[in-house]
Amino acid sequence: MGKVRVAIIGPGNIGTDLLYKIRRSKYMELTWVVGIKESEGIKIAKSFGVNTTIDGLDPVLNDKEVKIVFDATSAGPHLYNAPLLKEAGKIALDLTPAAIGPYVIPSVNIDKMAQEPNLNLVTCGGQSTVPIVYAVHRVVPVEYAEIVACIASKSAGPGTRQNIDEFTQTTAGAICELGGAKKGKAIIILNPAEPPIIMTNTIYTKVKKQDQEGITKSILDMVKQIQSYVPGYRLRVPPLFQDDLVTVIIEVEGEGDYLPGYAGNLDIMTSAAVATGERLAAKILGKEVA
Repeated sequence: MGKVRVAIIGPGNIGTDLLYKIRRSKYMELTWVVGIKESEGIKIAKSFGVNTTIDGLDPVLNDKEVKIVFDATSAGPHLYNAPLLKEAGKIALDLTPAAIGPYVIPSVNIDKMAQEPNLNLVTCGGQSTVPIVYAVHRVVPVEYAEIVACIASKSAGPGTRQNIDEFTQTTAGAICELGGAKKGKAIIILNPAEPPIIMTNTIYTKVKKQDQEGITKSILDMVKQIQSYVPGYRLRVPPLFQDDLVTVIIEVEGEGDYLPGYAGNLDIMTSAAVATGERLAAKILGKEVA
């Protein structure tokens, strides 16, 4: 068995960027792309020799060789797709805020990730900020964490705009569940500035005690770990300490595969999804991943 066959549902901006990234995968082979119309993403998939369909999920559900399916639609459609994929024995990697399955953030819990039938990649804000909350939490208890994700309006397509409520709820849930904060809050801002801004995330954590050296080291280690699969992830300024508050500002620049560089909010989702898919595919193949 050379590579694990996978499929993408939803060849919009995120799905098409996934297409480019999966083509570089060591353990995955993209076999199907499922859309609802002859979109640019479908045309690109065809040009790469990938099977496509705009007539529903049946070709993927009936293909026994497809083991992993990336759902890059939106929260509503994923609620419909998830039980069908489960019944067909596929592992669903959910890039929507539907949050049916357990959260997965590669830098936080990929080593503890069970082979569940449905895994949720949280949100772009979650992938960008929850690891920082977790980095603080593993040094000192975090009483409260609040994140503000500011993204270019141009990088927010219809799916993002339709799922704003789900974004804030899912991200806040992950701040507590994976980040370790006792309470959490998430805010997203769509910035219409021209030229478009790079995704910027501000993370506030309220802690019971300060350990500036330990917290700083933990954050720098986390940034380095995330950069192993998201090269454009970087600390904008050193962590700021004031009384019981730790403030961290992160920038995320995209790789520019299909999406523009300023769309780091979308790039971090596709990069995290591919990193997760790689780990799952390696397990299926019986390979060890460092």
